[in-house]
Amino acid sequence: MSKTMKLGLHTYTLHLWGLGENYANFNEYRPKAMTLMQLIDNAVKWGLDGLHITGCDLETKDEQRLKEVRDAFKQHNLYVEYNFSLDSPFDSRINDSIEVGIKIAEALGADIAKVSLDVRRPRPLYGSCFHPQVMKQLVDIYEEIKAALPLLEKTGIKLAIENHTDTFADEVIWLIKQINHPLVGACVDTVNSMCVLEDPMSAVEKLAPYAFVNHFCDHKLDRDEFGIRFHGVALGDGDIDCIKVYNTIKEVSPTDRITFEIEWDMEGDSLEVAQQKQLEACLKSIKYAREVLGIGK
Repeated sequence: MSKTMKLGLHTYTLHLWGLGENYANFNEYRPKAMTLMQLIDNAVKWGLDGLHITGCDLETKDEQRLKEVRDAFKQHNLYVEYNFSLDSPFDSRINDSIEVGIKIAEALGADIAKVSLDVRRPRPLYGSCFHPQVMKQLVDIYEEIKAALPLLEKTGIKLAIENHTDTFADEVIWLIKQINHPLVGACVDTVNSMCVLEDPMSAVEKLAPYAFVNHFCDHKLDRDEFGIRFHGVALGDGDIDCIKVYNTIKEVSPTDRITFEIEWDMEGDSLEVAQQKQLEACLKSIKYAREVLGIGK
């Protein structure tokens, strides 16, 4: 029997509103035009099932704040997933150690703690999968995750390792296999592999069987005299085969959730115009997920 999928939103989808992180803003922190509590209310209004949040959304990580957020999610009957990085060079507010990330996830009532590894790759980038400099970093991360396994077992939290913009799918799978624990799996981002010149569909097919969670994105590729760049767009507006990706995740991933994300940038727009375009792309993606992909049906 085919499982019914839930729909969630990664808060980075509204990063121009001050949510998610400032990955695209080069550490120029945006004032919050929408708070996490306002987003929780909107999530209910938009018919979402949950949110994938970061430390930037929390604002502070003290016990009282974590309880406040946990209670809000419970009151609104939404699931919550916690997204953190080990060493983001763009926004330090999202950085936690493995142990701290797991503890925050538990305090939030989350069942998933998603981690970006933030490895530093050597050049040339192309063909650098399993490069010795990368493997040294992965071994250190392996040791940190192994040390946290008793905490995962105690809390029941699942740790999901993302193919972020700096890792190949095979490197993530190598780390998961070396750890070899049922509470350690993957987060498959459906576009990030482009950043290491890896075919996104190939990465999805490799990682989906291990994926506790996903960043379900679409990108539009543009080519000019300087080469190729990609733009985050609403689901269905780009060059990713969203239907094929969705069916792959639904069929082989151990999850019943799709967490969509839009990596919108301002282009030449003012902040106010870009915010409205980003919000429109968010609502368009929800409509596409419901009506075209059939999520929730």
